[in-house]
Parts: sequence; structure tokens; C-alpha cells
Amino acid sequence: MTRRNVMFIKRIVIGDGERGLLYRNRRLERILLPGVTWVSTRCEVRIHDITQPVYTGKDAEVLIERLGDELDTHFLLADIGVDEVGLVSCDGRLRGVLEPGARFLYWKGPVRVGIERIAIGDELQVPKAVMRRLRQIGVLSRHAVVSEVPQESTGMLFVDGTLRRTLTPGAYAFWNFQKNVSVEVVELRVQAIEVSGQELLTRDKVSLRVNLAASVRVTDPVAARTRVAKYGDYLYRELQFGLRKAVASKTLDELLGDKASLDGDIFGYVRGRVTDLGIEVLGVGVKDVILPGEMKTILNEVVQAEKSAQANTIRRREEANATRSALNTARLIADNPTLMRLKELETLEKVTEKIDKLTVFGGLDGVLGQVVSLKDR
Repeated sequence: MTRRNVMFIKRIVIGDGERGLLYRNRRLERILLPGVTWVSTRCEVRIHDITQPVYTGKDAEVLIERLGDELDTHFLLADIGVDEVGLVSCDGRLRGVLEPGARFLYWKGPVRVGIERIAIGDELQVPKAVMRRLRQIGVLSRHAVVSEVPQESTGMLFVDGTLRRTLTPGAYAFWNFQKNVSVEVVELRVQAIEVSGQELLTRDKVSLRVNLAASVRVTDPVAARTRVAKYGDYLYRELQFGLRKAVASKTLDELLGDKASLDGDIFGYVRGRVTDLGIEVLGVGVKDVILPGEMKTILNEVVQAEKSAQANTIRRREEANATRSALNTARLIADNPTLMRLKELETLEKVTEKIDKLTVFGGLDGVLGQVVSLKDR
């Protein structure tokens, strides 16, 4: 080789973990394997580290076309269909996910690359085994919508705003490539709803504040989700309307005297409004009826007056009964001398209980005579 020729060539060294792409006039000519190669100075050589197996050059499509049948000698082509997902593994370990329609080149070299194709399917569900593998490497949530449906609940899968299916309790993941996928969970257990601080007017124009509690459950999650935008808000408003309607139809005395009828009116109204929405109302109850301060004072005065009147009536009734009993006793004594004698002995016994000493003159008859004479006076 003459000195002049040496001036127009250059030495290229390719390592064991490298490959070189030789370009002449900006067109791929061949792939350089490990070793020493002399090439023209007019050629360009791009050296790639194949220990990082994915080909990062911008001319991957050009390589596929130019190499033709020789492509399989140096590269693994991952050509993923539009209805598939590719799982990339390196030396048997899962490394990543290729989206539908993806096309990548991987160097064949020290790192053994494998491509596993997974059909997406109409249901979009990620197989359980694949879901576990993707979760282990921390990429499941990047490529799928992950949801867990608890016990006593139902899940609903929506794809592009359309309900696809209902889900039983369990863990799920759905591919979200090129589609808007969401999962909504509806609880089927009994739920409590509080309607507090409602300022209302009774039929007799008395202002009061009422607190209401209700227990409900969803019996048809599809109807509850699809027939009304937010069934929780709708149910709350219907409880408000039912409470307002029931209170406005009763006077204050009727409300305070029979709360059970108020609960029944509200229950009947609300149940009729939400049954077709897949919601069952189990019970409704008014917890508190709070009156303004001045109304409390008036009611206390009314109650006090009613109790005083009742006490006077009872007292007069007892006095009349006592007088009637005394009159009957007097009539019996007047008609029966023996009974009169017994009453005298009772009187004498009561007298002796209150004195220390009693002197008797003329015997017992004298004492009784004196007692009777004193009574006669």
C-alpha cells in the first residue's frame, strides 16, 4: 500500500460489544463486526454499543429496507400489530412494554432479547399473569387502568364513555392504548345520608330547623350510574324536597305530637322518586326539630299552664272524693252505735299516744263519757 493510498484510508476498531454501520455517500453500505477494518476516509462509521440492545438510531426503517434478508443476522425486529401489545424481555427478564403499532430493532448480541405478543381483545383486559409481571417492574399503571373492586361492591367498565361490562369483586387492569378507559366502583352496602340544618316553615308559619337521617342502598348499580348523573346528589335533593313538603303540610302541634307520620310522609315521597333509579330507601327519620328561642319560651309557658290546669283539676277531684268519703262515714256512724263506739276507742288510743300519764275517774265508762261529752260540745 503506497503512502498516497494510506492518506485516503482510516483504521476502524470494533469491540466485542459493538457494531459499526458503514455509510458511503450517506447511504448504508454494510455492518462492521468486531475487529479492525480499514475504510476510506470518505466513509462514515457509526459505532453502536450492543450491550444496550435497542437500536437508537433514527434510520431504523432505512436499515429494515436496505438489509433485507440480512436483517435477521444482526437484528431482532419487533413489529407489533395495532391490536397487540409487546412485552420485551432481556435474558428472560421482563423489561418493558411496546404499544400497539410499535416497530423497533434490537441488536443480536450479548443480551438475549425476546418479544412476546399479547392480543388486546375487545374487553381490553390485561391477563392476570401479565398484570402480575408488569406490576413487579412498576410499569402496569403506565399502560393500563388499574382498579380494585371491594367486596359488597360492583365495578363498571366504561370505554370511550360507553358501558362495556360490570365487574365482580377483585383486582383488574385494562389496556388504555388509543382509548379512554375508566372503571367506576359502586358500593352495594347500606349507606347513611344526613340532611342537616334545614330551615323550614310549618303550615301555621312557624319557623324551625330540622335534621334528617336516611339509610339507603344501591340495588341496581347500572341504573343508578346511567339514569342519573350523580345518584348521591340526586337522592340528597329528593330528601330535602320530601322533608320540605311534609313539614309544610303540618302545623307545629302536629309535628311535635306525631313525628312518626312525618317520617312516613318523607319515606313515601322519596321511595317513589328513586325506585326506578336502582336505589332502595330502607328508612327515614327526623332526628331533631329545633325551635327558635322565643318559640321555646312560648311553648314552655303553654306547657306550664297546661300542667297547672291539670294539677288543679286533680286536686279538686281528690278533695271531692275525700268529702264524699267523710259524708258516707258519718252516715254509717249515725246509723250504727257500735261503729260509733269503735271510733271513740280509736280516738282514745290516739289521745293516749300523745300524753305520758292518764288518770281515770269512774272507770272506762267515765272516760268515754267525757270524750263523748267533749265531742258533743
